[in-house]
Amino acid sequence: MAKKMNVESFNLDHTKVKAPYVRLVGITEGANGDTIHKYDIRFKQPNKAHMKMDGLHSIEHLMAENIRNHMENVIDIGPMGCQTGFYLAVLNHDNYDEVAEALEKTLQDVLAADEVPACNEVQCGWAANHSLEGAKEIAREMLEHKDEWHDVFGEEQ
Repeated sequence: MAKKMNVESFNLDHTKVKAPYVRLVGITEGANGDTIHKYDIRFKQPNKAHMKMDGLHSIEHLMAENIRNHMENVIDIGPMGCQTGFYLAVLNHDNYDEVAEALEKTLQDVLAADEVPACNEVQCGWAANHSLEGAKEIAREMLEHKDEWHDVFGEEQ
C-alpha cells in the first residue's frame, strides 16, 4: 500500500473513478466551529481526457462569478492543475443536493452567457486565453451527465 499523502486527492485512485461526478472531498472545522466543505467537481475522466485551457479558463471565470448567485458562503471555486475538474470550497454548508443544484444552475448560466466576465487585461492575468464556446461545450457535456454526478466510481460500491 502506498504511503498516505497529506493531499486528499493524492490518496484517491484516479483509475477507479468515473467522471463526471461531484464528490465531497472533506470537511475542515475551524477553531470557532465553522466548517469548510470541499468538493471535487470532476468534468473529465482522469488520465483520459482534459479541458482545453482556453475553455477551462473561461468556465472558471463564468462559474466563479455565477455560482455565488445560486449559493451563499462560497469561499472559492478553482481549477485543478490536471485540467480535469474544479475544487469548490463552501463555508458552513453541508447539503450535497443543494451544491449539485447550484452547480447545475451555474452551468446553465454558462450556456446562456454572451460574454466571459472579467475577460480583459485589467481584470485577468491572461485575457487572450479565453473561449466562450469552449466553456459552453464543457458545461454542456457536464450537464448531459448530471444524473451521474453522485456516482463517483461508476457503480454504487
